[in-house]
Amino acid sequence: MALRGCLRAGRGALRAAGPPGRGCSAGGRPPAFGFLFDIDGVLVRGSQVLPAAREAFRRLAGAGGRLRVPVVFLTNAGNCLRAAKARELAQALGLQVSPEQVILSHSPLRLFSQFHRRCMLVAGQGPVEENAHKYPLLCSACVLLPFLRCPYPPPTTGFPTIEGVILFGEPVRWETSLQLIIDVLLSNGSPGAELEEIPYPHLPVLACNMDLLWMAEAKMPRFGHGTFLLCLENIYKKVTGRELKYEALIGKPSTVTYRYAEYLIHEQAKKQGWNSPIRRLYAIGDNPMSDVYGANLYNNYLKSAQRNRAQAGVKRSPQAAGPQSEDHLAVESCKSILVCTGVYRHSAEAPSKPEKHNTETVFHGHRDFSFDPSLVEASKSVR
Repeated sequence: MALRGCLRAGRGALRAAGPPGRGCSAGGRPPAFGFLFDIDGVLVRGSQVLPAAREAFRRLAGAGGRLRVPVVFLTNAGNCLRAAKARELAQALGLQVSPEQVILSHSPLRLFSQFHRRCMLVAGQGPVEENAHKYPLLCSACVLLPFLRCPYPPPTTGFPTIEGVILFGEPVRWETSLQLIIDVLLSNGSPGAELEEIPYPHLPVLACNMDLLWMAEAKMPRFGHGTFLLCLENIYKKVTGRELKYEALIGKPSTVTYRYAEYLIHEQAKKQGWNSPIRRLYAIGDNPMSDVYGANLYNNYLKSAQRNRAQAGVKRSPQAAGPQSEDHLAVESCKSILVCTGVYRHSAEAPSKPEKHNTETVFHGHRDFSFDPSLVEASKSVR
């Protein structure tokens, strides 16, 4: 099975006669690697657990369902709470999962301190308000898209001036959401007012999750938030003649998301008493344009950071300093592993010229990420 095959790299380190003690893995030594698992299309399809997933995690867990290596579940989904996703994974896989092991598409927003206590329009679905107030930047004031819709058109006085837009994920009612977000951008945050000129640059826009497609229980891929962003970008350009600009793009394949994931891997290892530094990450996913692209992009980032440190004569820090600091980059590589249980479908016949095949591949990535054939080629592909 695909998921079972992708764990062979770490199998030797996990063999043991008994349960691991604190401060060491099953093999008697602290683990030197960690796993970043995508969820949809890798572990589950909708509400259904993929057959190999539970068996794979049985090999990674010791007595009581405690994982023997650091694992982070890295998903571009954002329509739930981290705690709820952790409970869902624990039940599906039969192991202990804490909220600190789960990264949703919008989890790295906590790093964007420049937006603390600013009134932001927040769009998405699920527990949007509860998620919004989890982050310091949104703890004091935010306007939810449904709130903006209810009194529409908004009053000309007494309505808060919106200072930016945060897109957690695709909303339920696309046409209404697109209209209201465009209204906020064209009115410079005062949709009840009428401006003589369209402001540009427009208000800051932060988007989480760039996946064009994702895999649920249906046979065909479903439209993701990347499709919604494509609609928003094209409507804005058609109306204004200018490009929609993003203050930040968060979620896979963004480097900031993988830096945050590495930080949580280090924190998890520290909490378990595994003092040996984590040197390698294995990122397992089903989407070449987000999972593979993101892991390879982060691997290039790590190599570049290593070269810069070597040229500057700076020694590598053995421990994690913080998710925003390059001092924490103890990891040396991030390997991408592509499974065929979700978005990606393995062709029955391999192309005779792989390089030409990759070049001609339709690029499903976001507009602001250039297509590089080497970035969508996984370190290992398994069926």
